[in-house]
Amino acid sequence: MNQNSELLNFIYQNSQMGIEALEKLVSITMDREFNTCLQSQLNEYKLINEKSKEILNKNGYDEKGIGTLTKLQSYIMINIQTLMNKTPSNISEMLITGSTMGVIDAIKNTKKYKDADPNILKLMDDLKIFEERNINQLKSFL
Repeated sequence: MNQNSELLNFIYQNSQMGIEALEKLVSITMDREFNTCLQSQLNEYKLINEKSKEILNKNGYDEKGIGTLTKLQSYIMINIQTLMNKTPSNISEMLITGSTMGVIDAIKNTKKYKDADPNILKLMDDLKIFEERNINQLKSFL
C-alpha cells in the first residue's frame, strides 16, 4: 500500500469507528439535547467516511473497514461502561477519550504521511478539527 491509501484507510476506519460507537450511544441516551449533539456528530462522521471511501475507490483502492474483533471490543466496552450509568456526563467522558485518541492518531499520521496527496492530508486535517470540535462540544455535558 502507498501513503495515500494507508492514510485514507486510517480516515475511513477512524470515521467508521465513530459511526459504530455513536449509533449505539444514540440509542442509549434519553437526553434530547445530548442526543441532538450525538446525532450531529454521527452525521459528520458519515460524511467523512463517505468522502474517504469515494477517494479510495476513485484511485482504485479498496476500503479496509475495522475488523470484527475491534467492533466486538468496542461494543462490549460501550455496554460495560453504560450498564450502570447512561448519563450524558458518562457518555461524554467516553467520547472525549475516544476523540482525544483520534486527534493524537491524526497528528501522528499527518507527520508519518506528510508526503501524501494534499487533498488527502486536508481530509485528515478536517477529521482532526472535527474531533477537536467534538471534544469541546462534549465538555458541556460533563
